[in-house]
Amino acid sequence: MPPSEIPIPNPPALPSSLPDSILHDLSVTLPPKPLPPTDLASLKAFQRAANYLAASMIFLRSNTLLQNPLSHNDIKPRLLGHWGTCPGLVLVYSHLNLLLRNNPDLEMIFVIGPGHGAPAALAALWLEGSLERFYPGEYDLTESGFHNLVTRFSVPGGFPSHINAETPGAIHEGGELGYALGAAFGAVMDKPDLVVTVVVGDGEAETGPTATAWHAIKFLDPKESGAVIPILHVNGFKISERTIFGCMDDKEIVALFSGYGYQVLVVEDLERVDEELQGGLDWALGEIRKIQKAAREGRAVVKPRWPMIVLRTPKGWTGPKEVDGKIIEGSFHSHQVPLPKAGEEDGQLVELGKWLESYRIGELVKDGRPTEEVTRILPRERERRLGQNRLTYDAYEGLKRVDWREFTVEKGTDQSCMKVTGKFLDRVFRENPKSIRLFSPDELESNKLDAILDHTQRNFQWDEYSRGNGGRVIEVLSEHNCQAFMQGYTLTGRTAIFPSYESFLGIVHTMMVQYSKFVKIAREVPWRGDLASINYIETSTWARQEHNGFSHQNPSFIGAVLNLKAEAARVYLPPDANCFLSTVHHCLGSRNYTNLIIGSKQPTAVYLSAEEAAEHCRQGASIWQFASTPLGPNEEPDVVLVGIGVEVTFEVVKAAELLREICPALKVRVVNVTDLMILAPVSRHPHALSKERFLELFTRERPVLFNYHGMRVEGYREEGTTTTPFDMMLLNGVSRFDVARWAVVEGVREGDNREEVLGEIEKRVGEVRGFVKGEGKDPDDMYEVAKFE
Repeated sequence: MPPSEIPIPNPPALPSSLPDSILHDLSVTLPPKPLPPTDLASLKAFQRAANYLAASMIFLRSNTLLQNPLSHNDIKPRLLGHWGTCPGLVLVYSHLNLLLRNNPDLEMIFVIGPGHGAPAALAALWLEGSLERFYPGEYDLTESGFHNLVTRFSVPGGFPSHINAETPGAIHEGGELGYALGAAFGAVMDKPDLVVTVVVGDGEAETGPTATAWHAIKFLDPKESGAVIPILHVNGFKISERTIFGCMDDKEIVALFSGYGYQVLVVEDLERVDEELQGGLDWALGEIRKIQKAAREGRAVVKPRWPMIVLRTPKGWTGPKEVDGKIIEGSFHSHQVPLPKAGEEDGQLVELGKWLESYRIGELVKDGRPTEEVTRILPRERERRLGQNRLTYDAYEGLKRVDWREFTVEKGTDQSCMKVTGKFLDRVFRENPKSIRLFSPDELESNKLDAILDHTQRNFQWDEYSRGNGGRVIEVLSEHNCQAFMQGYTLTGRTAIFPSYESFLGIVHTMMVQYSKFVKIAREVPWRGDLASINYIETSTWARQEHNGFSHQNPSFIGAVLNLKAEAARVYLPPDANCFLSTVHHCLGSRNYTNLIIGSKQPTAVYLSAEEAAEHCRQGASIWQFASTPLGPNEEPDVVLVGIGVEVTFEVVKAAELLREICPALKVRVVNVTDLMILAPVSRHPHALSKERFLELFTRERPVLFNYHGMRVEGYREEGTTTTPFDMMLLNGVSRFDVARWAVVEGVREGDNREEVLGEIEKRVGEVRGFVKGEGKDPDDMYEVAKFE
């Protein structure tokens, strides 16, 4: 049967069976606190003006101040935007500016989770003068600036329908829901005076990243960090369905968030919403300062209950009540465009006119400027307004650099890239005690980066053994939280590292892409400064899975990064511990990139000295003469073997050793690529090799095998199980034997001892497979470093 139409606006939640005492015992009740009449009038004036602007941005292409009767010609040909969330966002925005005005020592950022509520944010930013500051001559506080804002919204050359890096005050890409809350918490870490207010839509609150981010208070040390005021905006509807939280009554919501560790204040009396919301924000700020004061005086509260607000307002509040027999305000019909046929139907045009006229914009904007009644609630210092806080657009601090060469290891030894890098990062953390953090999904010690913990600890406030110690490491078994924390931390100026198993970085694929889109646009906005790069360290790759087998094999995150714009994407596969150190050092000092560094946690061969590693990483690729057949000045090899990645490079080098033994006449060149982006066409990436350099490495016409990525590809085949490390090489066709077999087939003519050599290779493969099957391990000599006489 077809779905039934909801018959009433703002349908209440079904009553729960929880006891009424929950609200009495757990919810926050504040005594009435009337606002000064001038402030109340100013709040309402700001809200009326901003709601008018938000609505008119969706609909109008002319007659933006309604100086003439509305006509169909005044309506945009394509109606794009999301109205339903805007009135609630405008309400909060107006109150945060008043809170800032009344608290001169308060530093605040506003993060808007419902990203498609851009009309609300842009309207408020114009009213407070932030658009004029950052877009002079375009969005000034003039009639032309007003006209431009309204008519350019969601059309080519104007602001998009979601919040992005073009939006002043934004540190969050609004294209995908779920990341705002975690990013807000990341932003306040190591910023003791910062408060971030974040609005989480009740639809957004259904996402996995948001659900786990409510626990972020448990990783927030009030001695060293700022605080977050979460506002769960419950307007009841998603795009065409009721929300989970909209169908929960106050008892259920209060019980849920009290268990998470919050004090919950519900604001829902629409007749007194301004008094309740401003009183609630005052209360929240007071609670935060009490918690912080106690911690900073050595009297830290155990498991403090942090404040949060649940704001219940109707979806599409102040918009049309009913259109063509359908409920609009208080239903999902107001989610996007409430009057989709206003440009063609007289009835909807009349309704639009009534709606827009209800705000009486002529009383609020005179000669293109907001009146004093509108602006009275704003902080007098422009840089303290929500759209102009420097932390949101030019906060980059940079790190005190550490000489990575102090931590290099001896060439010819076996060393773990991660063990060596952990010692280097330990020093970096000590030299930068408040501007770098590591966010890890409970894999730090497994990834052998535990040397980081030699002089710092984990930072988990609900654990009596790690709370209050200033630890630089946050471990939480949620990749979503790690990514969101990293985003907020980086966008407010600091540097972060996110190590993880290769197979699970894909969990944050879309989060990484959304963030990288924000940074791409930020680079095109002249008023935004640099940002530290985000840095992923990927271990436990498909090439060395130990006991985890098939379930832990998934190299897809590399492809996700490669799909980014060339100016953002950086993928490194350092072949040994010294190269890994050099690469990590470089990435920590880089700006505006998405860096993916892939290495091994197991001890593997160190091929290059510190100086050689530095030069190799600078070039991105080089010929490894020690493993290649010596050639004359103008002589070319028969085949080129290219290794990209620790384990598969080891197999390439071992293949060269094998070929030197069983097919010494074959002239082999061994190349290692550490910077994957050098293989891109010159026109597509700044790291790409010149044509001359490409031919110098790979020749013009000789056969080339790329053992992992490239033109002739041998790499991950989705083949594996719980098996030995070397058997994984065999299963995926990247072992020394596979490389040697290819080299012989491509480089030795038939009849020149080729079949005999291939037979020898197959014999050795059989011997190894028999040993693995019989003994359950690899032969003891499989990982001996190759020797070339």
